[in-house]
Amino acid sequence: MEIRNIAIIAHVDHGKTTLTDALMKQNGGFQDEGTSMDSNALEKERGITIYSKNTSIYYKNTKINIVDTPGHADFGSEVERVLRAVDCVLLLVDAAEGPMPQTRFVLKKSLELGLKPIVVINKIDKPAANIAKAHDEILELFFELGATEEQANFETVYAIGREGKAFRKMGDESTDLSPLLDVILEKVPDASVSQGASLTSLSRMPLDSSKMSAQVFNLGYDNFLGRMAVARIYSGEMNSGGQIFVKGENGTRSGKITKLFSFEGINRKETDSATSGDIVLLAGIPDIYIGETICEDESVEPLPHIAIDEPTLSLNFLVNDSPFAGKEGKFVTSRQIKERLEKELEINVGLKVDFSQDQGKNRTGPSFFKVYGRGELHIAILLENMRREGFEMQVSQPEVIIKEKDGVKTEPFEELVIDVPMESSGGVIEKIGKRRGIMKDMVEKHGIARVVFDIPTRGFLGFRGEFIIDTKGEGIMSSRVTGFREYAGEIKKREYGSMVSMVHGKAVAFSLANLQERGILYIEHGTEVYEGMVIGNVLKGDDMSVNPTKGKQLTNMRASGTDEAITLNPVFVLSIERGLEVMNGDEYLEITPKSVRLRKKFLTEIDRKKQTSKTE
Repeated sequence: MEIRNIAIIAHVDHGKTTLTDALMKQNGGFQDEGTSMDSNALEKERGITIYSKNTSIYYKNTKINIVDTPGHADFGSEVERVLRAVDCVLLLVDAAEGPMPQTRFVLKKSLELGLKPIVVINKIDKPAANIAKAHDEILELFFELGATEEQANFETVYAIGREGKAFRKMGDESTDLSPLLDVILEKVPDASVSQGASLTSLSRMPLDSSKMSAQVFNLGYDNFLGRMAVARIYSGEMNSGGQIFVKGENGTRSGKITKLFSFEGINRKETDSATSGDIVLLAGIPDIYIGETICEDESVEPLPHIAIDEPTLSLNFLVNDSPFAGKEGKFVTSRQIKERLEKELEINVGLKVDFSQDQGKNRTGPSFFKVYGRGELHIAILLENMRREGFEMQVSQPEVIIKEKDGVKTEPFEELVIDVPMESSGGVIEKIGKRRGIMKDMVEKHGIARVVFDIPTRGFLGFRGEFIIDTKGEGIMSSRVTGFREYAGEIKKREYGSMVSMVHGKAVAFSLANLQERGILYIEHGTEVYEGMVIGNVLKGDDMSVNPTKGKQLTNMRASGTDEAITLNPVFVLSIERGLEVMNGDEYLEITPKSVRLRKKFLTEIDRKKQTSKTE
C-alpha cells in the first residue's frame, strides 16, 4: 500500500482542524458524530489547537498520514519538528485575511526544509473573501521568503472547510473534499518507496533500504508504558520486540521496542511491524528524545538533529503560602508540583524547568522552581491544566529572558500585526510606540487598518487586555517571535497601582461602591479577602491600602432622606492569562482549582515598606 505523509499548517483560526475533521468524517476516520481532532478540554473551550496530533485516512488504496498542527505562535515548537517527518504541507490561508504572521513562520520553516506546499485557500464563502488578492499575497510571500522556482509553482485548491467541500478551480461543482485528496495523491511523493527521494532536503542522504532507520519527532506519555515516541520510519522495517540502537547528540545506546502502534483514524492500533514511510508510536525507551535516530544496525548514520527554538519567558512556581492556602487544592506540596513539572517535561519540549535545590536560600521568599516557556499562553495552558488536576500554587510575574551575545545584551523581539478600525488606530499606535514598538508598515482596507510592528517581547507582555479595551473588542492581534536582538532599553508600561486589602473578612457592596470610583475591581460582594490580597487596580497613583469589608454605619436615628441604591459595576474577572498580564513585580498570582487571586509577596504594609527601604 502506498503512503502519503502530510502536515496541515496555517495561522491560528484559519481552519486547519475544521478541514482535518471534515477529511476524517468523509473517509471513515471518525466513528461518532461530534468527534473532533481537538480532543483536549482546553482546546474545545478555546477553539484552538494546542497539541499536534497524528491521524490517518484511507483513500483509493492509499494511506494518508495527516498531522494537525497548532496555529498559535506560542506552540511553534510543535510545528517545527512535525515538518521534518512529512513530505508535503497543506498551507491553509483564509480567503478574507490572507497570509498572517504565523503563516509566514510556518511557511518559512517548510521552505527551508525543501518542502513544496500545496496551497489551500479556505473560507471562500466568506462575504469579505478576496480570493485573487489572497493568491497574489501568498505568491508574494513565497518569493519574499526565498522560495525556489519549483516551490513557488505551487498547486492551489479552494475550500469551504466547515461544509467539507474542495474545488480544483473556482466555479467547479463539488460535494466533498475528493478534489483535494486527488491533488495530494498526484503531488505528494509516495513515502513507502526507497527513502532518499522522499526525505526533506535537510535529511536527504543515502539510506540503505534494507536497514531500518527512523527519527523521533514527537513525544507521548502513557501511565502504564511511560514515555512514548512518535517516529517516522525512513527505511527498512520496524518490529515490535526488536533490539534497536538510539543515536543522539549524547552518543549511542541500545534498547528494545516493547510496544509498537500505528495510527488508524484518531486511534492507535497495536501492530507487530511497520514499513518504511509510515508514522508509528513506540514504547520501551524511557529516555528517548526529539530528533534522535532509531536504527537496528549500529553502523547506520544518524539523521540530522531537529533543533527546537529556545524559550523566551521565565517565571517562578512556588508553593502557595497565602492565608487561604490548602483550602481548595488537592496537590499543594513542593514535591507534588515538582513531580508534575517533571511529567510535563516528558512531552512538552518547548518547556524548560530549573530544579536547583539552592533556589530561594537568600530568604527573600520561599524556594521555587524556575519555569521557562515560549510565551504567556504557553505557560497559562500549563497552569490551567494543573489547576484542573487539583494543583494549588502561586507564580511570579513573567520575565523576558535576557542573553549576552558577544558582550551585547540581547532580548527577544516579535513581529506584531494588528487589524483595527481606523478610528482606534491612533491610540493603539501611540501605546505600542511607548512600549518600544517600531511601525514597519500600515495598510488601510474597508475602514480597517493593518499595522505591522517590531516590538520587544518585554513591551508586548500585558498588552492584550489593554488592546481589547482600547479597540472595544473589534481589534485582531497576532505575533510571532523573530529572534534575539539588542536590548531596547527601559519600557514603562504600567501607569496604575494596586488596590490592596488591609483586613481579613468578606467584601461588602457598600465599601466596594466607594472603591470602584478609584479604579477597576477584581472582586464582587461577598468575596472572602485577606490582608495583602490585591482586589483591584488604582487608575492613578501608587498602591493603595483599602478596607473592602467596611459596611454602612447603622444607627437608630431616622434619616432625613431615603437611602440610595448601591449599583456595582461588572468586575474584571481574573483568569490565569489576565492575572499574568496585570500583575506587578512585587505580586504573586495565586492559582487554585476554584480561584485565581492576586496578592502582594509581602502581605502586611509594614513588611512591604521594610522591603522597599532595603532595595532603595
